[in-house]
Amino acid sequence: MYDFVEGNKDLKDLLGGKGANLAEMTGMGLPVPPGFTVTTDACRAYLRTGSLPSGLFGEVDQHLRRVQNSTGRRFGDADDPLLLSVRSGAKFSMPGMMETILDIGLTDTAVGGLARRHGDERFAWDSYRRLIQMFGRTVFDVPADAFEAELAAARSAAGVRDDADLTAAQLREVVHAYKKVFLAHTGREFPQSAYEQLVLAIGAVFRSWNAERAVLYRRQERIPQDLGTAVNVMAMVFGNRGANSGTGVAFTRDPATGRRGVYGDYLRNAQGEDVVAGVRNTVSLTELATIDPACHTQLLSIMERLEQRYRDLCDIEFTIEDGKLWMLQTRVGKRTPAAAFVIAAQLVDEGVITLDEALQRVTGEQLAALMFPSFDTGAAPPPLTTGVPASPGAAVGAVVFDSAAAAAATEPVILVRRETNPDDLPGMIAARGILTSRGGKTSHAAVVARGMGKTCVCGAEDVEIGVDSCTVGGRTVRAGDIVSVDGASGRVYAGEVPVRPSRVMRYFEGERTAHGDPLLAAVQRLMVHADHVARLAVHANADTAADAARARRFGATGVGLCRTEHMFLGDRRVLVERLILATDGAQRQAALSALLPLQRADFEELFAAMDGRPVTVRLIDPPLHEFLPSLSEMTARVAEARGRGEDPGSDGELLAAVRRMHEQNPMLGLRGVRLGLVVPGLFAMQVRAVAQAAAARVAAGGDPHPEIMVPLVGTVQELETVRAEAESVLASVPGAPPIRIGTMIEVPRAALTAGQIAAAADFFSFGTNDLTQMTWGFSRDDVEGAFFGRYLDLGIFAVSPFQTIDVPGVGELVRLAVERGRSARPGLTTGVCGEHGGDPASVRFFHDAGLDYVSCSPYRVPVARLEAGRAAARADGSDSR
Repeated sequence: MYDFVEGNKDLKDLLGGKGANLAEMTGMGLPVPPGFTVTTDACRAYLRTGSLPSGLFGEVDQHLRRVQNSTGRRFGDADDPLLLSVRSGAKFSMPGMMETILDIGLTDTAVGGLARRHGDERFAWDSYRRLIQMFGRTVFDVPADAFEAELAAARSAAGVRDDADLTAAQLREVVHAYKKVFLAHTGREFPQSAYEQLVLAIGAVFRSWNAERAVLYRRQERIPQDLGTAVNVMAMVFGNRGANSGTGVAFTRDPATGRRGVYGDYLRNAQGEDVVAGVRNTVSLTELATIDPACHTQLLSIMERLEQRYRDLCDIEFTIEDGKLWMLQTRVGKRTPAAAFVIAAQLVDEGVITLDEALQRVTGEQLAALMFPSFDTGAAPPPLTTGVPASPGAAVGAVVFDSAAAAAATEPVILVRRETNPDDLPGMIAARGILTSRGGKTSHAAVVARGMGKTCVCGAEDVEIGVDSCTVGGRTVRAGDIVSVDGASGRVYAGEVPVRPSRVMRYFEGERTAHGDPLLAAVQRLMVHADHVARLAVHANADTAADAARARRFGATGVGLCRTEHMFLGDRRVLVERLILATDGAQRQAALSALLPLQRADFEELFAAMDGRPVTVRLIDPPLHEFLPSLSEMTARVAEARGRGEDPGSDGELLAAVRRMHEQNPMLGLRGVRLGLVVPGLFAMQVRAVAQAAAARVAAGGDPHPEIMVPLVGTVQELETVRAEAESVLASVPGAPPIRIGTMIEVPRAALTAGQIAAAADFFSFGTNDLTQMTWGFSRDDVEGAFFGRYLDLGIFAVSPFQTIDVPGVGELVRLAVERGRSARPGLTTGVCGEHGGDPASVRFFHDAGLDYVSCSPYRVPVARLEAGRAAARADGSDSR
């Protein structure tokens, strides 16, 4: 354990984020209630053994004495009790995912002492009922609804709307009802030992690390599952003491837009959980200047000091007790993608951070979110309602009113709730957008939505929510009705509102300039710096001139993968079919002669679009079944003809050929280099088309840089055979520029024998899609829907290996192939052209593995560029979240 006076903000691994930051604020001399932190080491020990470490109780006693000495009150005392809060606090912020228990230490006797000390009987009974509710739910899993039903009944009987309007006598009756609920669900009386309450609370917070919602949140945010949480034990300060008390959340800049200023919410006569839960709508932090000018001034001063100390947007929780300000928490605040870019650029302008540091404050995922479309408000109907714009975005979906329905939905949905709580997390992840009738920008719904990049509108007060419908201004909206939620303006529309490209997407397309737009200016500034520092080049996967031109506009420095099999679809498919099924040389040559000019024209357009930059052309690599008639369809056609007594004619011959070439597993069959070696002239035709197109571009004054890539090579002899034929063809085309010949490493054997293969290759390009399939031994098309969901639930996968590179397995093969390839051929160019080339986490791995470039779809090029710069700008290998 560590007293708050013993730690600092750099001890997050041990003290968790909350504990480390409480220690930092204490060290700064800010008004933090005294307390101590139980370390993550203790949590991990508890999770391993199922019991609290044996030395824990003695340390609790020591640290409790120090808190008692600081406050002048004793824990468990009947006359002047010290009450404690017990809060979780992991290394990474997980808002609302784990547990907090307030008012630990209240008992049937202590509640009277608390009332006498503060001269406020209502406050004492309000605190006691909060303890029973939070303790019962957290420690003994008593359903929250059971407590809420009793509280709602008390409000109804008293004829009041808010809990704050209940009298002391009415709250005393609520406590009695709560104790009956506790007994009914647990089989025991509510603990009357303050020390027992504390020990049970610490264990419950430790257990909450493995709560379903916490596990799900970590998986969503890619937070390691083995970190554990610290527990922060702090002397209670009370925001529910009356009109001159309250609680709030503040931000040093707007977490939605990044604008400079002071933003936040304040709730009078309340505790912190009331703000986060959104059970009552708050007032703006600026109103605190009128309510309590002295505390407002002190708070602004503290916020400025904290932002200077943390050099970033700070999220601050505070309580005012009888006119005295207390700081309960600070952390680097979660923000929307737009705010992340704007704030990073602002801090550079202010001289607070460098451009390299600014790159670490933004992510590829955030940039991708900024490229999503927004609503075309000019085509929108009048809004149904307007709430607090809590997290930007444009979300359209069917209305659902509970989390389970959202999580089970197969179509896009909008989760509509009075307020959300941590149990709603599965539905919040599944929903396209979130709408609540209560809460503000610091409510649970807002904070979690911003962290996940989800569209969210909160505090739409005129929405009256029922079980399976809601009413807005006299209009009924039922479950299943389509609504559109605009998280940037707070407007909610009936029906589907048309969308338009985001201004960031239009900027990358060249339709907008960054002048006068803070967001675009920030994006431009950070992208320029990312390109400047990046070591990895970013190419694009493009099969057409239009794709290549778009990729170039998005900043691609070449085409890393042209999939020539995509050029044979549509009307050309029959030519490939004839080629594959040809029974003699004449038929084969006729098909090749028809394909050659088509391929040549395709390549010429592609080289023109990417003039002056490399274009890697992969020779045809189709699973053979994609270019053959369906066996089942051909069998049916021939059977129908024979059933009618007719001669099936050519269909019968075609069926025999299809049966001859039919494969049980085409992905592991006659494809790639194997097809080129089995079908004479196929690769030669493609190489000739590449060379002739390049020669034509040179003659036209262009500067083509084509490269030829041989797919699915597993042994150097395959590559040597294809290379010899290709070099012969290239030598026969006058005017063709030098053309490099390389191979795709997508078979594990190729990675293991990369030293041999490099002798015949000018470059390697890793096809990580197939390399992942073959290393794991499963087909992506089949297994993602079959068992990946279960594997993710069980924690076997933290993320799909097709989404982010499997570093210990597939990644190790990549590292090995790069090392062995370059040992045999110094200066060997290496890249990646699988879909991992556009995944942020994978890009960082490819940088570390020493690759020269990544290639991805055109729309992912800006993301890959940013991540390539971030990887190069990292000062060390630390986590840059």
